[in-house]
Amino acid sequence: MKRIYVIRHCEAQGQFSNAPLTERGHEQAKRLADFFYTYNIDRIISSPYLRAIQSIQLLSKRTNKKIELDDRLSERTLSTDNLPDWYEKLKITFTDLDLKYEGGESSQEAMTRIKNVVNEVAERGTEQTVIVSHGNLISLLVKSYQSDVDFQFWQRLSNPDVYQISYIQNEAVIERIWNDH
Repeated sequence: MKRIYVIRHCEAQGQFSNAPLTERGHEQAKRLADFFYTYNIDRIISSPYLRAIQSIQLLSKRTNKKIELDDRLSERTLSTDNLPDWYEKLKITFTDLDLKYEGGESSQEAMTRIKNVVNEVAERGTEQTVIVSHGNLISLLVKSYQSDVDFQFWQRLSNPDVYQISYIQNEAVIERIWNDH
């Protein structure tokens, strides 16, 4: 059975693309690698953001699988403007999927971007692939499978968080399989 494991990165020191993991984040990355140790991972694909790469480096070393970087797994840009009320603006984008702020991308655009990665992985021959990305993008991916996913879903995500997409008779089933609470 083909499985794709979608991982939200471990705890980081910030939101910038070069923000490293915290000390706790490195401990979480070790637990993440321990969790996946018995899985037969064929492929690892990650956002190019440092916190995503660091979240999966230990698993990469243990499985001897190189980390493939894919820009489409980068976190969604809500806006290039400084939005003091970004939290409220983000909340609105979970109901208005086409809403787009200055310099940003809509929820629908971001959803399509990550869904394209998942679909490409599903069409390849690999059985078990790990994808590492970010909270907003992963929330939108889950929403593409479960339309009732909302802003509160995003709020409840942990760092890290792991969702499994299984393909049973070409039907995708998504479920949360691990988090670090």
